Amino acid sequence: PQKTSFHRSQTLGYKNGFAFSRLPTVGIGGERLYVNQLSQAELDELSNVRPTLTYGQAKQAPPSGFIPAHVAFDKKILKFDAYFQEDVPLSAEEHYRIRQVCIYYYLEDDSMSVIEPVVQNSGLPQGKLIRRHRVPKNDRGDHYHWKDLNRGMNITMYGRTYRIVDCDPFTQVFLESQGIELNPPEEMVFDPYTELRQMPARKYVTPSDFDQLKQFLTYDKQVLRFYAMWDDTDNMFGENRPYIIHYYLADDTVEVREVYKQNDGRDPFPILIKCQRLPKTFMEKKKTFPSCVLEISDQEVLEWYTAKDFAVGKSTTLLGRTFFIYDCDEFTRNFYRDKFGITDFQPVEIKKKPLEEVPQVIPPYNGFGFLEDSLQNCFSLLPKPPRKDIIKMLENHHKVLRYQVALESPNPEDRKRRFILSYFLSNDMISIYEPPVRNSGIIGGKYLGKTRVAKPGSTADNAMYYEPSDLTIGSTIEVFGHRFVITDADEYVLNYMESNAESFPAATLQSLRDHFRPRQVVKETANSDIATIGTSKQELDELIRQVQEELKLHKSLNNKNIREAFLQCNKDGSGMLDKAKFLALCDSLGVPTKAFLVNKV
Repeated sequence: PQKTSFHRSQTLGYKNGFAFSRLPTVGIGGERLYVNQLSQAELDELSNVRPTLTYGQAKQAPPSGFIPAHVAFDKKILKFDAYFQEDVPLSAEEHYRIRQVCIYYYLEDDSMSVIEPVVQNSGLPQGKLIRRHRVPKNDRGDHYHWKDLNRGMNITMYGRTYRIVDCDPFTQVFLESQGIELNPPEEMVFDPYTELRQMPARKYVTPSDFDQLKQFLTYDKQVLRFYAMWDDTDNMFGENRPYIIHYYLADDTVEVREVYKQNDGRDPFPILIKCQRLPKTFMEKKKTFPSCVLEISDQEVLEWYTAKDFAVGKSTTLLGRTFFIYDCDEFTRNFYRDKFGITDFQPVEIKKKPLEEVPQVIPPYNGFGFLEDSLQNCFSLLPKPPRKDIIKMLENHHKVLRYQVALESPNPEDRKRRFILSYFLSNDMISIYEPPVRNSGIIGGKYLGKTRVAKPGSTADNAMYYEPSDLTIGSTIEVFGHRFVITDADEYVLNYMESNAESFPAATLQSLRDHFRPRQVVKETANSDIATIGTSKQELDELIRQVQEELKLHKSLNNKNIREAFLQCNKDGSGMLDKAKFLALCDSLGVPTKAFLVNKV
């Protein structure tokens, strides 16, 4: 009754921030305790005092190294096989659906994911149903732990209940090592509708004697091919025309196709008879039956064409046309040999009439264009330009023979006209040009463009054109009804023919030499006079330069009038003037004549 304090003494305390326990020294009410209050650890420590004093302080083992969870459980995953049931409200064939999934638990961060294996042709969006993250367990913020997972249990995640039926061997070993007792595994439940679809389809047997489906499946894409001829020579413009007859074994239809050859002149319409069943024998028609019908049914036909009605070497009438079968392909031979035992397939040789060769008649030349170019229209629908001699064109490029010709005409005004005839060696063409003459009343210019001129009497079959050997001094050439007489030629013509003397006749070359001999004599005489005076080439060039400088000092002189006056004095075309005429002409034109320069000239 004298006790006033009945609480127990405090046995817990803190030292340097660490909690520790101590033994009570007083009991309830503050009475001192005299019993042994040492713990077992303190008793063990007191019993070991003597070895410590004798051998020294014992060495403690070093602490074990700390390994974090993401390293210890890296790539360690628990796998559970599960399924869930899904309702199918709008389907008459299934009311619910079983979907199998795999639940993965990642030990490194306690995250989970749910993946549904993809089933082919299921029509459902499958794959990852729940992505990897820590799945909440309840509304209090707890998350699922591997201790919450076991076989034969239900687990709810986001309103969907999964039934875990089994796990893999690693998961089983891990859970048993952690002291968890696993439930026995269960069998996986399969979807009944999926198993129903995998069942083989029901086979139906056709009770009829002739099964068309069996015929189609047996002979599909198998076709008999026959080569036939249709003789239509009895009609006007008729001929023997080749055809190909196809017999389709799948449905007993016949097709006739035309055979076209290149340039046969026929329109590309390959099918003569479309693929259809062809009647062979008709029923006896009544008098009331119309003569023209649109379709033929089985009631009107007594017998249809079959594979037995076609044979090599026999004629077959199809829709009023008689076709003679002369050959077939290898597949057709094998079919008849295996099906009907027929081995005689000797092809019949079809003799074709030789085509009559129609001679080609070339029409006469109408005068338009070149003869060779116009002739190409008779050889092809798309005429090509005639071939050119490229080597000749390259060797004789820019080589032109020029002649002076006079027009042979009864009109006296045309006799004085002079023309320049140019012969182009690269392509054997001729052009004629008339130099304009003042106050002549005739407009000069191009008289004939470049063209090949045929000789008189040449025909389209044997065309002969003018050549350089035909152009001699004094000869007459006829150009499209006009006659020209050659009166002069260039010195280049003589030089070219002398350098190629083997290509030209001697008469042509001699006529040019006789024509140019007087000019050569005059030139030789002038050269000898110059040599006598002692004027060299350099002195002549210096004299020309002095004369040009003297003329430049007189700007009032008209060079055009001077040139025309000298050309009028040169009537014979020799290019020579005596000293008296030269001085008189210079005085009349006002040209200054110094005695020194004039004497030198």
